[in-house]
Amino acid sequence: MTEAPLPTGRIDKWLWHARFFKTRTLAAAQVSGGHVRVNSAKISKPSHAVRPGDTLTFPQARRIRVVRIVSLAERRGPAPEAQDLYDDLTPEEPPKPRSGGPRPTGRDRRQIAQVRRDPLE
Repeated sequence: MTEAPLPTGRIDKWLWHARFFKTRTLAAAQVSGGHVRVNSAKISKPSHAVRPGDTLTFPQARRIRVVRIVSLAERRGPAPEAQDLYDDLTPEEPPKPRSGGPRPTGRDRRQIAQVRRDPLE
């Protein structure tokens, strides 16, 4: 008994269907630029075949996304439908500490200005 082969699809179409990129052209540009990895292998062709179970690594909005393909889509549907296409494996980023603190009050600014004044004035 032979198992049916897993369905395959183009990576640029899948990234667009899963709503990681606004247009298919943007998705293809990321792949063509060599910024996408499939199962840790760098790819550069938007027509590269992907199937359920593949792990993708790519940059998106100042962070690196890691996702596992769960299924392929026939169309680019609504966001809840798109979220069912993958498992997000992206590690959580630690919260960034605020630099500084609250804004200084008028009184604080006057005190800072007095300290900065030339001592000969």
